Amino acid sequence: MRASTMPLLVSLLITPLLAKAAQSASTQPVPWHPCAQIKTACTRAGFVPNGAKMGAGIMVDCIQPIIAGTPQRKQATKALPQIDPQVVAACIKRSPNFGKGARTKTQSSST
Repeated sequence: MRASTMPLLVSLLITPLLAKAAQSASTQPVPWHPCAQIKTACTRAGFVPNGAKMGAGIMVDCIQPIIAGTPQRKQATKALPQIDPQVVAACIKRSPNFGKGARTKTQSSST
């Protein structure tokens, strides 16, 4: 009976140590994709995926004006979030089609 409790005790002692090591590894900062930063900022500012008719569309009223560096359309009802220009430039460099819509992606892939 004593021999069978030994592995149980060892596992009870080791498990918290392994959990702590895994937790500390997962809390290390992970560099975000710059386009994800823009999308997150738009979401936090109140823009939503299907909000274009209400003037709060995440793509047409937030992401596209930020990426293109143009003013929002007149129907927009929310202000653009402040985005570091370096983040915008990094997003454009990393994902040139981000914010340009599905048509641009299919056109560029066919050429």
